[in-house]
Amino acid sequence: FTGEICAFKIHGKETPFEAVVLNKTSGEGRLRAKSPIDCELQKEYTFIIQAYDCGSGPAGTNWKKSHKAVVHIQVKDVNEFSPTFKESMYKATVTEGKIYDSILQVEAMDEDCSPQYSQICNYEIVTTDVPFAIDRNGNIRNTEKLSYDKQHRYEIMVTAFDCGQKHATEDVLVQVNVKPVCKPGWQDWNKRIEYRPGSGSIPLFPSIHLETCDGPVSSIHATIELQTNYIGKGCDRETYSEKSLQKLCGASSGAIDLLPSPSATTNWTAGLLMDNNDMIFKFDGKQGAKIPDGIVPKNLTDQFTITLWMKHGPSPGLRAEKETILCNSDKTEMNRHHYALYVHNCRLVFLLRKDFDQADTFRPAEFHWKLDQICDKEWHYYVVNVEFPVVTLYMDGTTYEPYLVTNDWPIHPSHIAMQLTVGACWQGGEVAKPRFAQYFHGSLASLTIRPGKIESQKVISCLQACKEGLDINSLESLGQGIKYHFNPSQSVLVMEGDDIENINQALRKVSYINSRQFPTAGVRRLKVSSKVQCFGEDVCISIPDIDAYVMVFQANEPRITVSGMDHFARPAAQFESERGVILLPDIRIVSTVTKMEHPEDLKEPDRANKPVVLEEMLHNLDFCDILVIGAELDPEQECLELDPVALQGKHLDATNSTAGYSIYGVDSMHNYEQVLRQIRYRNWFTSATFERKFKVKCSELNGRYASNEFNLEVNILHSSNSDFMDHVNHMIAQPQFLQSVHHPEGSISAAHNSVVPSVATIVIIICVSILIFIITLGVYRIRTAHQHSSGDNEGSKENEMDWDDSALTITVNPMEKYEKPHQTEEESEEEDIEDEEEDTTSAESDESEEEEEEEEEEEEVIIQKGDKQNAVRQEQLEWD
Repeated sequence: FTGEICAFKIHGKETPFEAVVLNKTSGEGRLRAKSPIDCELQKEYTFIIQAYDCGSGPAGTNWKKSHKAVVHIQVKDVNEFSPTFKESMYKATVTEGKIYDSILQVEAMDEDCSPQYSQICNYEIVTTDVPFAIDRNGNIRNTEKLSYDKQHRYEIMVTAFDCGQKHATEDVLVQVNVKPVCKPGWQDWNKRIEYRPGSGSIPLFPSIHLETCDGPVSSIHATIELQTNYIGKGCDRETYSEKSLQKLCGASSGAIDLLPSPSATTNWTAGLLMDNNDMIFKFDGKQGAKIPDGIVPKNLTDQFTITLWMKHGPSPGLRAEKETILCNSDKTEMNRHHYALYVHNCRLVFLLRKDFDQADTFRPAEFHWKLDQICDKEWHYYVVNVEFPVVTLYMDGTTYEPYLVTNDWPIHPSHIAMQLTVGACWQGGEVAKPRFAQYFHGSLASLTIRPGKIESQKVISCLQACKEGLDINSLESLGQGIKYHFNPSQSVLVMEGDDIENINQALRKVSYINSRQFPTAGVRRLKVSSKVQCFGEDVCISIPDIDAYVMVFQANEPRITVSGMDHFARPAAQFESERGVILLPDIRIVSTVTKMEHPEDLKEPDRANKPVVLEEMLHNLDFCDILVIGAELDPEQECLELDPVALQGKHLDATNSTAGYSIYGVDSMHNYEQVLRQIRYRNWFTSATFERKFKVKCSELNGRYASNEFNLEVNILHSSNSDFMDHVNHMIAQPQFLQSVHHPEGSISAAHNSVVPSVATIVIIICVSILIFIITLGVYRIRTAHQHSSGDNEGSKENEMDWDDSALTITVNPMEKYEKPHQTEEESEEEDIEDEEEDTTSAESDESEEEEEEEEEEEEVIIQKGDKQNAVRQEQLEWD
């Protein structure tokens, strides 16, 4: 036993190896692992091993051991792990126009233990068509110059490979933001700002901020300008007439409009050039207008007001002529100017020459104002308040005292007539032929003169107020150190501050507002210009201007519908009475607007943009005209009347003429209805008139939105048998109630367009009139026949035939006549007379029976007609 090897023993703590004897004789053994070996836990092991012989016996109690041998084991690695990136996402920012050696470095790692499998040998960009490359160390660079305008941000995916060519299980996202080359200026604003009518106040630049490229800024000065000079009189003002506006603003009454829209009564402006907007008159240096005598009183007293809108540029030519706005001069013989308002070398001059009275002394005669606005080609509102000898100018609501007042002697009294002109001055004397002189170049609008009164500052501010402009949301949160200033029309806002963030916050609060219900659609240009001051320097950074625009959308246009009873008949006595007949007792004015309903469920094709009609949209009207159709009213025998009490407490006026009645002024539809329902028609000589036709038309914004033409027909009944007419009228009145029951819900179509009721009613009236005439004639001839009963047979037969001609027993069916419109009255009468020759009834009792039959026939026809009308007629016929 002593010559054999019995065991191997390993010395070392917790070594996961064991040695077993394979051959005792040869001493061969094997070293093996007791459990799985993991390189990632331990790469190598070192321990001591000894061999033991069998000693004195198999038990090995006295064995001998060999010397110690050192065993060194290295664990070979298996590529079991994939690379992983250290970050879940990488971000970098680059400036446009530069090529970078390395924008950023991505890094991956591998948990394998061996250098072969734990090292990252390569990186790769997975995203195709990107201007980037990556090297084996993970450095990403751009392969071409990047442009901020072309692309603000790039997102690329990157993967990694270990040296065993195993790639990462998850790619990593790399975000590269491109920033523009730092240029000082305003950032994050939109060029187009959309505005829908009724939106109130909307911010113009909700997220704007100023980039100064780290310049040492000490103060910032910003000017925001809303450019609306192409819209009417400089901005979106209500396009009502000047008279209506003055009433709305509470101005004292009595203003005389010297530049009204051309019409039959105001024809002196007919030859002038007009703008298509806002009743603006353009003067090209060749035109003037004579104001007719009697429009403006000769004596304006010591108090009066002249108001006007004017747009004027620098005078053409080196030697500037006087340009007359308003001039009152001698009509003939002499050439004296009594009062005048004119422009001369960009100065506004008001001339007022007093007549001689008790005091023969120097008086103030010329008042001069020098203002840049007179020649800036923009619209401005001028008010000249005269309280002699003090004259004050208001321009755009701001007061200006004259810088120069020239005194002069009073004018000698004379009996020469005076001529008031606009746009030029009348030269009546000192020339061979009287003519205009000192022509005006520019545009004028709403030129009025108010004798005997001067206007208050409050009214002047209201008259020139603009309906659109710039606004600031929440003034109290503007921040400290911000100074701001608006111009009077709120089209220019100036802001100043020393802190960039405060200025940013303040500019975000600047908004656009348009308070008109139906604003003028189109573009409003916006300009923001800025000046930046740096410490120790005047202006160090140049900030480019912002050019943007507000797009105002078209408002949903209202459809104004006038409806009511479109036909009625009354006995002549009512027309001849002192009160006359109320013309429009049930007139109704409704305004509707159609809006597009956006579908909630886009899957349903039927729901796409269904129009929804919203009834009763409330807004103001500015005139309603009742016009006579056909021959004008004869003032000798008829008129339209309105009690002046009806206009009290309303912003309304009325004018009356033979052509009709006009009610005007800015007021609610309800007030217009109330006044229209009180207009009466009188005719105190009705025998010559059988019918009258009128039409009613209303308008909003000077005709921009006009109503339908509502036609009304009035019949005057000439009748000797009033009881019979009362009966017929009573029967005709009944279908009203039937019709009102079947009135289609939500329908506002113009029912007065239906001509069927009018024709049928005329037929009935004509038939009734013929019947009454024939009956009367028949009675007369019967009596004549009885008186001449002793005559010969032939003569009596002729009388009998004449009596037959009266068609005493004719039964006229008006509906039959209506159904055959081509058949004339004469034809139908002839047919009835032929029938009558067969019928020889001649007793007076038959006459009364026939009258009753006729009444029943009329009743039946009218009721049938009423039933037919229910389907086609929405407005009721009314018979007294």
